[in-house]
Amino acid sequence: MEHRRHPLIGPVPGTERALDSFHFGPADAERHVYVQGSLHADELPGMMVAWTLKQRLAELERDGRLACRVSVVPIANPIGLDQQLMDTALGRYDFETLKNFNRHYVDVVEQVADGLEAELCDDIAANRRLIRARFSAALAAQVATTSLDSLRLTLQRLACEADFVLDLHCDFNAVEHLYTTPAAWPVFEPFARYFGAKASMLATDSGGQSFDECFTLVWEALRQRFGERFPIDYGTQSVTVELRGQQDVSHELAAQDSQAIIDWLTHLGLIVGEAPALPGLAYPATELAAMDFLHAPIGGLVVFHLAPGVEVEAGQLIAEIIDPISDRIEAIRAPQRGMFYARTQRRMATAGMIVADIAGHQSHRSGYLLAP
Repeated sequence: MEHRRHPLIGPVPGTERALDSFHFGPADAERHVYVQGSLHADELPGMMVAWTLKQRLAELERDGRLACRVSVVPIANPIGLDQQLMDTALGRYDFETLKNFNRHYVDVVEQVADGLEAELCDDIAANRRLIRARFSAALAAQVATTSLDSLRLTLQRLACEADFVLDLHCDFNAVEHLYTTPAAWPVFEPFARYFGAKASMLATDSGGQSFDECFTLVWEALRQRFGERFPIDYGTQSVTVELRGQQDVSHELAAQDSQAIIDWLTHLGLIVGEAPALPGLAYPATELAAMDFLHAPIGGLVVFHLAPGVEVEAGQLIAEIIDPISDRIEAIRAPQRGMFYARTQRRMATAGMIVADIAGHQSHRSGYLLAP
């Protein structure tokens, strides 16, 4: 195992932060897997799974079973991890800029594409190496001026040459689910089986330039621009893995989820050994554009009638919002058939607040598809 520290810009004198990355397997391996935990720093299941995975990877490395390079960043957001207010962790948004830590990663498509056509050839592997080198160089040329910028760029630089990127998150109160692209679904569908994903939502561009898409969109854009003349594959395929809810931090769940990652890597031939037989897919993949956010029409007490993990029908009652002053009761119902996979932890809604999420089957949204 190799341990590296990556200093970040301190916001004021006397404050220092760094990212820690851990690297396993042959340094010259042809394939590279990148895993990070808790980019939203109050989503701790990802940190627990990344830590557990570190221990397993160290064992596999000692046994000579790693046929790839694996990089793990257990704490992907030391800035957000330090944001505490009145004994409450607030790690989704940067206090200084009010920006979501998982949005607006730098877009270097134009820098990578500039002059690329003259260097492309008929060898898909050579083109992949060329694009990766240009991608890395374009990120290296970026200059960070804030703590948040330095965090984002450091994470992008660590992951930009990986074949597979796993960004470990969780929701408020949820069952296992994930987000990836239609192009990457064939490679991540076995992972969804091992993981037991109750919902798998697909979109090429969800509109937020999130961490996973800051890699895939580069390859997508280059394929669109040059793909008819030169062979270009998806050099990086990414997935956002949602490890249930914020309270789901335990040795048992972390062991289960890290084993799912190891089984998937074994299935791909990146770990030497025989992978377990693929389980059934818990729920079919759906388009992210078909997902519904269910909003509270008024403020009031939130009373749920269902727990996440239930397939619902259109019109089925999910929750009620109760105004204890006026006695007004508003029902929140499923707008279409789908998987009710996540809900808020709060039991007092503000008007317009997202109360629940349903992975539906009828696409009806476009543009920005993510939560704020």
